[in-house]
Amino acid sequence: MKIGAPKEIEPGEARVAMTPASAEALQKLGYDCAIEKGAGVAAGFPDAAYEAAGVEIIATAKQLFDASDIVAKVRPPTETEAKRLRDGQLLISFFWPGQNEALMELARSKGASVIAMDMVPRISRAQKMDALSSMANIAGYRAVIEAGNNFGRFFTGQVTAAGKVPPAKVLVVGAGVAGLAAIGTATSLGAITYAFDVRPEVAEQIESMGAEFVYLDFEDSQDSSASGGYAAPSSPEFREKQLEKFRELAPEIDIVITTALIPGRPAPVLWTKDMVEMMKPGSVIVDLAAERGGNCELTKPDEKIVTPNGVTIVGYTDFPSRMAAQASTLYATNIRHMMTDLTPDKDGVVNHDMEDDVIRGATAVHDGEITFPPPPPKVQAIAAAPKQEKPKELTPAEKRAAEVAEFQASTRRQVTMLAVGGLAILVMGAVTPASFMQHFIVFVLAVFVGFQVIWGVAHSLHTPLMAVTNAISSIIILGALMQIGSGSWLVILLAALSVFMAGINIFGGFLVTRRMLAMFQKS
Repeated sequence: MKIGAPKEIEPGEARVAMTPASAEALQKLGYDCAIEKGAGVAAGFPDAAYEAAGVEIIATAKQLFDASDIVAKVRPPTETEAKRLRDGQLLISFFWPGQNEALMELARSKGASVIAMDMVPRISRAQKMDALSSMANIAGYRAVIEAGNNFGRFFTGQVTAAGKVPPAKVLVVGAGVAGLAAIGTATSLGAITYAFDVRPEVAEQIESMGAEFVYLDFEDSQDSSASGGYAAPSSPEFREKQLEKFRELAPEIDIVITTALIPGRPAPVLWTKDMVEMMKPGSVIVDLAAERGGNCELTKPDEKIVTPNGVTIVGYTDFPSRMAAQASTLYATNIRHMMTDLTPDKDGVVNHDMEDDVIRGATAVHDGEITFPPPPPKVQAIAAAPKQEKPKELTPAEKRAAEVAEFQASTRRQVTMLAVGGLAILVMGAVTPASFMQHFIVFVLAVFVGFQVIWGVAHSLHTPLMAVTNAISSIIILGALMQIGSGSWLVILLAALSVFMAGINIFGGFLVTRRMLAMFQKS
């Protein structure tokens, strides 16, 4: 079977669904590869690079559709492209079936199958095919770069001979893939980064990346996690508290990056006009949800505007395309992994297994039927944090009663142990010789003294384990030295061996400790 990648005809779209590297991997699965002439030029992949990888160059898109059993695209097909599909053909692309019912019906009428890369379930096994995450990762990174390009100041704070430069303050709204990429980029550039998300379970991820999680003082806790790693719609009360917090932050924030989206819904408005008016002149808002209406009330899709108070609002919808080489490489790799799952025998023949959770979840049309929407994912991308009950506050009387009960229980245990030990010694004294009891008492005292001596050793020059082993070896040496003067040659030999082996342990412990400490020295 042949896989073909046509040139994207959407204005400004520079990505391509097949790269020379992915074509070589697809050929190893048994497929022939073809690409429309000039399809990869805008992404930095000339036709010569495809020819060197064994890819057939086809002059026009119509010829490519006619020659290909599988068509790989980036953007959803136009009506003209969809009419070129034929019975038994497979289309793999971003499709957005929830918003393109007419396009889905047209593909069904043509008898083609459609795998929507935007519908790949967000589960662990499908991460390698998650094109949404790949593109969101690029968008989050590029958003920070665009913000810096329009900000006009350093991200990091500096102290120079010309004066002190304060660090930029960045707020990222939404901590999905794009949000986390933006957080990582802003933090690495030296900005003071804040982040907010309605899912409290992502707070740990945010803080691990060096940002500060913005908490809301909201008592009625809610689980805002939806299946697939997305956020669920918030209650009106929660939304009001959220907007109140943003109004509090707006005067201090230099850069706002919004990434909040809910599948199948318009983007929620989280940054209102009055918040924009509170921001300082020169501040920047980058709205990654502009394609769905925008999280900022003033966002204009595909435009960059400057408000009367000097705030720049960037509403570009083509951030991945602005890094076309990287985006094409990642997207082509996602498609290659999808084809790997579709070709388990590596024989160049598609096995469209609708029992496979990933393939079924991504399939919108198959065998003349519309299979959208798919069954819900069986697992969540981010498990909700388990709810823990708050410990009950004890009254002073209850605390006192608990302390008394604990003291009484401890006393009973100690008295019982002493009684049992004393009884055991009495029984042994009654049936054993007096010489044995003398040695036994010395043994018990030695154990007690040895325990106190060993565990009392400070490990300032050692690891705790090394300190204990050296202390034990020291006790052994002391005992062996006391026995070296014995009249028995066997005792002298054993004592000498004990001194030798314990000495090796002590000096070796110091040597190992010194080498460990040297690992943490700069020179």
